[in-house]
Amino acid sequence: MNYLENGNSDCQTKMILAHGAGAAMDSPFMDYYAKNLGSVNCHVIRFEFPYMQIRREQGGRRPPDRQPKLLDCWRQVIADFGSAENLIIGGKSMGGRMASLIADECAVSALVCLGYPFYAAGKQDKPRTDHLIDIKTPTLIVQGDRDTMGNRTTVPSYDLSPAIELNWMDDGDHSFKPRKSSGLTEEGNWAAGCAAVKAFIHR
Repeated sequence: MNYLENGNSDCQTKMILAHGAGAAMDSPFMDYYAKNLGSVNCHVIRFEFPYMQIRREQGGRRPPDRQPKLLDCWRQVIADFGSAENLIIGGKSMGGRMASLIADECAVSALVCLGYPFYAAGKQDKPRTDHLIDIKTPTLIVQGDRDTMGNRTTVPSYDLSPAIELNWMDDGDHSFKPRKSSGLTEEGNWAAGCAAVKAFIHR
């Protein structure tokens, strides 16, 4: 499996980030977060699920692998880096959701989800939150106010574990991009998201 790494590979705090369903591990969003979260005190590792590796090699679009394969991929990556004293897992959208499904099982230190897909777009009546009711791993979800997969109006109505902390990106969509009329910028929200993750890790 191919990895991209940022920060200090010798430190004992490691953060593994997985990509979302449609964009690879080196997308601008993933690049920004990995480079800004990687530091002397944090080693950030990125990887790709099998379907995305095939897409990179052969071109074209492919649907995500089925959930069992995605979860097994996560378990393999955790096994490769699981000797860290502080192992944090998570990622963008689908990548973070898959991490949330095994966070307790793998006894990681923390979970960070960047734009969690609480439901498929337009399907608020079918939330993907059953496992989040009693998750025990300390969790940060950074979410856009206007996210079409979980906005600031809908998400507070869900029964979520007290281990979960929500941090809202002002006027942000699923990738935290605000409308021009808001006077805010995408990079500003990305920076605010990074700051929220850093504060969470230090706590």
